[in-house]
Amino acid sequence: MPRMSGAAYLEWERQQSARHEFHHGEVFAIAGGSPRHNLLSVAAGAELRSILRGRGCHVLSSDQRICAEHGERYVYADVIAVCGRIEIEPDAADVIVNPSVVVEVLPPSTEAYDRGAKWEAYQRLPSLTDYLLISQARSRIEHYRREPDGSWRYRVAMEGDAVVLANDARLLVDAVYEGAFEVELG
Repeated sequence: MPRMSGAAYLEWERQQSARHEFHHGEVFAIAGGSPRHNLLSVAAGAELRSILRGRGCHVLSSDQRICAEHGERYVYADVIAVCGRIEIEPDAADVIVNPSVVVEVLPPSTEAYDRGAKWEAYQRLPSLTDYLLISQARSRIEHYRREPDGSWRYRVAMEGDAVVLANDARLLVDAVYEGAFEVELG
């Protein structure tokens, strides 16, 4: 596929049946997830919605496009939460610019990308307070939390633990993983 501008990508992407991410002129197809990946994504979204209820947050699915860098980088996450007013990129009513929480379920095919270039882009979003990486192989959620000084704190939560978000909401690891290992990894 030839290189394109961010505006051309957004126009083209809206016409596609499959999702694609955009990085500095290049377009990358996003593969569908395995049953376990999808179960963990839905569980994380449901649990986030539950623990963020009454806190002015909105939880959105993997179909929500995120502007990680205006005109240069557009991505999708497995789940996002926006706490406060949802802000939209100018001239792009379907692109969120202010996620507070981003969740990525780690498939082997994109784990390095989710930990590397994608995480690097997310860190530049001033609204982002929490980045969660959910393992498909075991009950393990890696949590990057933005500290008041702007630095990132890294913690790992395992079976029986809770992830404490920047707004003090507690995400129980066992609740996210309930039934996940009854489903094939695929």
